[in-house]
Amino acid sequence: MLYRRFGRTELQMPVVSCGGMRYQHQWKDVDPQDIPGEGQKNLEATIERSLALGINHIETARGYGSSEMQLGWILPRLPREKMIVQTKVAPMEDTDKFVSTFETSMRYLKLDYVDLLGLHGINNEQVLHWAVRPGGCLEAARKLQEKGLCRHVGFSTHGSCDTIIRAICTDDYGGFDYVNLHWYYIYQRNWPAVEAAAKRDMGVFIISPSDKGGKLYEPSPKLVNLTKPLHPIIFNDLFCLSRPQVHTLSIGAARPTDFDLHVQAVNMFDQAATLLPPILGKLRDAMRKATGFVHPEDGIWSLPEHDDAPANMNLPILMWLLNLARGWDMVEYGRMRYNLLGNGGHWFPGQNASHLTVDNEPAVMAAAALSPYARDIVQRLQDVHSLLGGDAVKRLSSTD
Repeated sequence: MLYRRFGRTELQMPVVSCGGMRYQHQWKDVDPQDIPGEGQKNLEATIERSLALGINHIETARGYGSSEMQLGWILPRLPREKMIVQTKVAPMEDTDKFVSTFETSMRYLKLDYVDLLGLHGINNEQVLHWAVRPGGCLEAARKLQEKGLCRHVGFSTHGSCDTIIRAICTDDYGGFDYVNLHWYYIYQRNWPAVEAAAKRDMGVFIISPSDKGGKLYEPSPKLVNLTKPLHPIIFNDLFCLSRPQVHTLSIGAARPTDFDLHVQAVNMFDQAATLLPPILGKLRDAMRKATGFVHPEDGIWSLPEHDDAPANMNLPILMWLLNLARGWDMVEYGRMRYNLLGNGGHWFPGQNASHLTVDNEPAVMAAAALSPYARDIVQRLQDVHSLLGGDAVKRLSSTD
């Protein structure tokens, strides 16, 4: 396993982390008697394989249902000094409730301390305010740190790049020590936030590169062909880890074998400079041929985001999903994300293209006037709905 210094925490972080949101029994707290024995055995086997591979960062959250409780049945039996344990608690307006929620996490985990405490889901300005205001959750987390209950304090985010940078740059109560955010080949919008974190010597943890990063465990045949000789997961891992500002990738393993491709990627890291350029060229060529763009994000951020768009439609994401579907046949991934719009809250905000109407078409065209999508934005919205529309998708939890 490779390790990287996790910013100013000085932790030696494995470049692959064991995320705890896929192997738990349910996305809500349950009676311990309701946990199936086979399910718990699978979780324990997954943790044991993780540690055997040198993946000693175990990451979970209060919002991951039974994950903390189930981890609490194995973690106290393992060598604590060899593990980096992280949990996350969502910022709240009521700081006392935030602290009591953290105490619940600790009771479930059955640990004296966690190495990393993340403020979970700083996705908008309101949640950021709850975190950094005087008497807020960041101040409370620092007090927990003073008591020895956590070693370092960071945050996770699905928010806009601007919100993420504001959170990274806060100096209140010492600021944050690390950040969990989204950045991978298909979605590079947050690179300025990664750079901002690097300037402040913060640890950088990439959320869900294989799932939110393209549902790469079930890739389209076209994507498989384009990333040859690498599996799409290996390609994406190498792409992310080729940037030294990135310290670790979260692998939401559901079973022990889910680490296999990521371990292959780590073992091939010294070949990344040779392997990546031809694949990147094939991906760009296929995208250009199908869409006229070289990357699915090209031009999308010149469109107004959902807060400023007609009918709250998330125009940049809608064009991104259409480009992914047309360019690399990522239709199943597109459907998963498209049908979450309208149901994702501040974790995946805005509405899908079902909200396009004859009455708001002029406003949509005006909103796209300065973008490369100006000429045919209405047709593209009709196309993305026809291609990806289906049954509404609900989020796995309130805080994933």
